[in-house]
Amino acid sequence: MTSRTRLWCGAALVSALALTGCSGTESEEKSGGGTGNTLRVLVVKHALTGPMKDMGWVADLEKKANVKITWEEVSADWNEKKSTMLAAGDIPDLIVGTNSIDSTDLATFGTLFEDLSDDLDKMPNVKALFGAKPELKAMATQSGGEIYTTPGYKRFWPQTVTHQYINKNWLDNLGMKVPTTWDELYEVLVAFKEKDANGDGDPNDEIPMDWSPVGTDGFGYFQPSVLLGSLGLPISGGGGQGYFVQDGKVGNFLVDERYRKVIEFLHKCYAAGLISKNVMTQDYSAYQSVGRGKGDVAKVGFSWGWTASDRFGAELAEQYSATAPLLAEAGQTEPVTWTYDSNGENYPANQIAVSAEAANKDAALRVVDAFYDQDISLQVLFGEFGQNITKEGDKKYKVLPPADGKSDPSSWKWTTTLADLGPTWIRDDIEVTLPTDLQEAVDQSEPLLPAIKNMDLKRDVFPWQFIQLSTEDLSSTSLNNQTILSITQTKFAQWITKGGVAEQWDAYVKQVTGSGLQANIDILQRYFDKYATEHP
Repeated sequence: MTSRTRLWCGAALVSALALTGCSGTESEEKSGGGTGNTLRVLVVKHALTGPMKDMGWVADLEKKANVKITWEEVSADWNEKKSTMLAAGDIPDLIVGTNSIDSTDLATFGTLFEDLSDDLDKMPNVKALFGAKPELKAMATQSGGEIYTTPGYKRFWPQTVTHQYINKNWLDNLGMKVPTTWDELYEVLVAFKEKDANGDGDPNDEIPMDWSPVGTDGFGYFQPSVLLGSLGLPISGGGGQGYFVQDGKVGNFLVDERYRKVIEFLHKCYAAGLISKNVMTQDYSAYQSVGRGKGDVAKVGFSWGWTASDRFGAELAEQYSATAPLLAEAGQTEPVTWTYDSNGENYPANQIAVSAEAANKDAALRVVDAFYDQDISLQVLFGEFGQNITKEGDKKYKVLPPADGKSDPSSWKWTTTLADLGPTWIRDDIEVTLPTDLQEAVDQSEPLLPAIKNMDLKRDVFPWQFIQLSTEDLSSTSLNNQTILSITQTKFAQWITKGGVAEQWDAYVKQVTGSGLQANIDILQRYFDKYATEHP
C-alpha cells in the first residue's frame, strides 16, 4: 500500500496510515532533546507496525551512525500532535516518516529544520542518491535553495496502486459475466444483494460494493474517484484534492461535470442498498477487515485495493478477479483513463527532517545517511535480514515469504518494518527477488494498462513530486484548499447518502469556484507550463 506524496495528494498518506495507536517515549526537552551521542527520533508508523526495538536493522542503523537512539513512536493522531509540536517549536532531533512533515509545514515552519543543502558532503549516501537521481535533489530543494527533508526512491512500484476487483465466484454462482459498464455493474450489484451470491444461506450478509475511507483532506487510493476514468478524466494519486491536468490544461474535478455524473451513479447505488452502509464512517482497519470476510465466505462483491491478497486476505484472494476500468456507458467513444501513481510511489517525498537545534548535528546527519545505506534501505522497506529478506550477494537479494506462515506479504511487511513510510534508496543496479504481493500488484495492473496508455504522461499527469511551489504560492493555495475541501468533502458524503447533487450543483460550483479555486488553478497552470517547457 500506500503511498502517496505532497500537499496535493495527502489523502493517500492518510489512507495508508489508518492510524490507531500511539506509543513511545516523550521528552520534556525542547529543540532536539537528545544529548551527546544519544538522539531523540520521532517516527511516524503504520498502525500495524510493531515497536522499533523489535526491528533487527535498528541496531545496524545505530552502529553505522555511531549513536544511541531514543524513539518516540507515533501511530495515531499525527496531524494533531504535529500542529501542537510545530506551533510550540518543540521538535525532536529527527522526524522520520514519508511526508510526515510536508510542504505546507515547511512553508510555515521551515526555520525549525536544518537546511541540509550545505551538509551533503557529510551524507555520502544522500549525495550519491542525488547524483544518481538528480530529479530527487530538485524535488527536495525549496525555491530559495534550501533542502529541509530528504526524499527516497523505491524503484519497483507499478504505474498504479489502485486495482479494481470483483468476486468471480459470486458471478459464477449467479450465472453472470464481469461487468464492463456502469449499468452492467449496477445490475450485478443488485444480484449480489438479492440472490445470496456467496451461497451461505443468508441473503442479507453480502456487501455489493465498498471502498476505503475518504478523508476530509481529499481523495486517495482504493476509492471511487477512479470512476472518473470511465469518463476519460485522468487523475494521479487517487485524486488528491481534485487537481488534474488533461492535454496540458489544469483543472479540478470537484467542479467538473464528470465528477457530478460519478456522484449521481454512486448515489443511485447507495439508495438501492448496494454500497456498504458504513462506507462513510468506517476506518481503514474496518474496511480491510470486512473485505476479508469470515473464513472462506466472502462478504464484499466489488471493491478496490492494492492486491487481491491484501484486500481480501490470502484465503479469499483466489475468488477475486482484477478487472479493467468500466465504461460509463456502452458504445462510448471517449477513451477510458485511470489513476497514475508511479511518481508518488517510486519517488516518496519528505522522508526525514533534522531539527535546526539538534543536540548533535553531526550525529543526526549520520543517522540520515545511514538510512540510505544499501542494506539498511532494503531492510527498512522489506524487513530485517534473516526473517524478511536474505542477502545472496553484494548486489543480490531475495524477499522471503511471511515468517509466521499465515500472513499475506503486504500485512507482514507493514507489521515488521517501517515499509513505505521509511527512508529508502533502492539502487537501480541491484537484483531483488520481489515479495509476492508486489509481483501480484504488477500482474494485477495488466487490465488497467490500456487505460493508462490512453494518458499522455507529459500532458495528462501533473508532476507533483518534481515541482516546488514558492512559499507565497504554497501558503495561498493551502489556505484556499482548506476552504474548498471544507465544502466539497461534506457534499461528497451528503450527496452519495442523501442525494441532491443535480439540484445543488450550480450553487455548489459557484461557491467552490469563489473560494479561491480558480486562483489555485492559475498558479498550478503556471508551474505546469514551466515544468513542461523545461522537460519537453
